[in-house]
Amino acid sequence: MMWGFYGVAWWWMLLGAICMIIFWGAVIWLVVWGVQQITRNQGRGPSPGETPLEVAQRRLARGEITREEFQEIRDALQH
Repeated sequence: MMWGFYGVAWWWMLLGAICMIIFWGAVIWLVVWGVQQITRNQGRGPSPGETPLEVAQRRLARGEITREEFQEIRDALQH
């Protein structure tokens, strides 16, 4: 009966330390993921002063649209 509280206390401290590591690991992962999402999406939108034809050319260069789609866009913009 002498072990009482002290025999169990180290388990609670170990569990608390593990929970703290998991919590801060999740916070750090969330911050890193958020920064990656923000930086990955930059450059996808049109730049200020960029014409629709320049946007289509950039999309063609990236492979987002086919040559036929580019020609359709170009023709639609000229009319």
